[in-house]
Amino acid sequence: MAHGHAHAPAPQPTSLPGVANIIAVGSGKGGVGKTTLSVNLAIALAQLGFRVGLIDADIYGPNVPLMMGTSRQPRVLEGNRIEPNVAHGVKVISVGFISPGDKPLVMRGPMLHQIIRQFLQQVEWGELDFLLIDLPPGTGDVVISLVQTVPLTGAVVVSTPSDVALQDARKALEMFHQVNVEILGLVENMSHFTCPHCHEEIDIFSKGGTERTAQQLGLKFFGSVELHPGIRKGGDSGLPIALAGGDSPQARQFFEIARQVAERAQMQSRKQEDIFEIS
Repeated sequence: MAHGHAHAPAPQPTSLPGVANIIAVGSGKGGVGKTTLSVNLAIALAQLGFRVGLIDADIYGPNVPLMMGTSRQPRVLEGNRIEPNVAHGVKVISVGFISPGDKPLVMRGPMLHQIIRQFLQQVEWGELDFLLIDLPPGTGDVVISLVQTVPLTGAVVVSTPSDVALQDARKALEMFHQVNVEILGLVENMSHFTCPHCHEEIDIFSKGGTERTAQQLGLKFFGSVELHPGIRKGGDSGLPIALAGGDSPQARQFFEIARQVAERAQMQSRKQEDIFEIS
């Protein structure tokens, strides 16, 4: 009789006490502004009165510390618990706090899995309405670690409107589908550019591609964010544009997206609770 190796059952995800909604922000491709959206979305939600946390799960390229303007090493509490940094009203954790500067992190899958688990389970998040997770680009180990560790409320997928970015965004959508994570909606970043001199709208990346993709796939389109120097400057200076508030022309788009994300996530949470009660 052949001796087969018994496969260990996949770990079951367990809820985080006190955290109402866990939302992944992903993209199939790097350079589409996923972290810019994550950071401004977190700040907009906090300014709308929600309790918000942000995990920088982009282990190889952690940009959240720079964009949120916080770099100090987090305090280790009793029982090896980690206290997240707080920036602009948002609780934040990033591998960039532990390994700052230009030093690259070289690690394999199991180490990545361990870091993701620590960020979720060992950090003192307290009571949160939303915990946003800024994912690395692509469709790799981090997402699998995530869905094995905690139940996700859903995912927001970011893309520029170019065909190249959208091709990769479709892969990200398929990845979430395969691991049974609900797509809350899509966001188009760098949608268009308004010339500061003639005020004409310049279509750099073929505006509207993400919205068309959402329609084709029967998914929610949350809106678009224009390409604007103020958004880039805010991220580079650690003072994201969302701090300007919902009345600012550049920040307004993030607040509109934040309201829709909150609404969709809360609806999805209620749906998941109903399914859990029935089963």
